[in-house]
Amino acid sequence: MGEASIRVLVVDDYESWRRITASTLLAVPEAEVVAEASDGFQTVQLAQQLRPDLIVLDIGLPQLNGIEVARIIRNQSPSSKILFMSENRSADIAEAALSTGASGYLLKSDAGSELLPAIKAVLAGKNFISSSLENHINAGAGNHRHEVAFYADDASLVDGYARFIESALNAGNAVIVVVTDSHRLSLVRRLEEDDVDVPASIQQQSYVAVDPSEAIGTLTINGTPDPDRCAREIGDLVARAAKGIRGQHSRVMVCGEIAPTMLSRGNAEGAIQLEHLWDEITKGHGVHTLCGYLSTDFTRTDLVFQSICHEHSAIHGRELVN
Repeated sequence: MGEASIRVLVVDDYESWRRITASTLLAVPEAEVVAEASDGFQTVQLAQQLRPDLIVLDIGLPQLNGIEVARIIRNQSPSSKILFMSENRSADIAEAALSTGASGYLLKSDAGSELLPAIKAVLAGKNFISSSLENHINAGAGNHRHEVAFYADDASLVDGYARFIESALNAGNAVIVVVTDSHRLSLVRRLEEDDVDVPASIQQQSYVAVDPSEAIGTLTINGTPDPDRCAREIGDLVARAAKGIRGQHSRVMVCGEIAPTMLSRGNAEGAIQLEHLWDEITKGHGVHTLCGYLSTDFTRTDLVFQSICHEHSAIHGRELVN
């Protein structure tokens, strides 16, 4: 098929698995292994240097695990597709891996029959989960998650939200998008560049847009989040979005800037209170939320930063906060 057009980085701390992956890729004529890595730091360096089209990535890596590697790479090389290949059968680990924006999760025990289909699926822009693990991940789809990500600038925040939304919609989930005016147009433009039909998703009720300023007015009294209002309004919002769920095991997902908007207006106490209430309320609905903040708004010793981290089940981009 001519000169290779798909550049692949293969990552595993065991050489035998790197050889298996490289041999399997021979069946994809347009693909070429441009580099191999055996630890997390080396992977980050090579991904930044080479910007590969596909990264086949193990989780149990020395120095820096594969999930942390994927999060860093999604900021450095957002166009690189990631296929995890791991021995870990935990549904929680698989979901954490996929939440980075990765396109697939393959068990090494299934690699003999599924590695080539997984590679082809991911290269074709599809998602892939090992057949022996898929039901376990789906069964855990109702699990509550409340994550926070710190981004270096507005562009990387928009990119992070776009990956989150695309992954949600591709999986049949409904997504509530709560972004500021300054981010809304850039986000829609980025989604459309990635062939996401935003108007159609809105019509299907799988994409629910909410203005954070309006949400603050609804959820607070004199700048303080009101528990009763929050319980009622957040519950109603989740119920409305749930109408757009397309899969049997799908869920409502949220990427939001309500608390970040409160923080930007100088209401740090209100932002922290809202993060706490949001976590308590969405826990009963099995909602997966991603809150986005700019890292430049904090320092690591900042009590507000520490409090916001405390209210979340997972923290991404902590290393960007000085």
